Amino acid sequence: MEREDVLKKGSIGLCVLALGLWALAPFAGGADEAASQKAAGESARTWLALVDSGNYAESWNQASQFFKQQVTAAQWESAVKAARSPLGKLLARQQKSAQYTQTLPGAPDGEYVVIQYASAFENKKSATETVTPMKDKDGRWRVSGYYIR
Repeated sequence: MEREDVLKKGSIGLCVLALGLWALAPFAGGADEAASQKAAGESARTWLALVDSGNYAESWNQASQFFKQQVTAAQWESAVKAARSPLGKLLARQQKSAQYTQTLPGAPDGEYVVIQYASAFENKKSATETVTPMKDKDGRWRVSGYYIR
């Protein structure tokens, strides 16, 4: 094989490799988003266990800095007691969705995962809980928002 043929084949191989990498580029963020969703989901489940057990003060301590800037520990404890106590004991919780985003209304840009759960309580058979972990400045995922309907 002549040198020109080897160079042509080498160039074609590099071109195919480059095209292959380019084609995979849209999926690179997907792996990062999936890892973020997994880490955020673990954080949300740990945090929800604190709320479920009535350990509201510790749930505030474990929340994100953004969460703590929005509500004091006393305000949080009062609000979560008022929202959760009438519902009774948690009977079931099933994750419905998890959506990675970098922007949320009323929050600074960052990394968030909005997770929704279909939940059932003793006194409310069908509820939707929305938990929003965010990546804090130290790189750890912590809950920045909690809503129940």
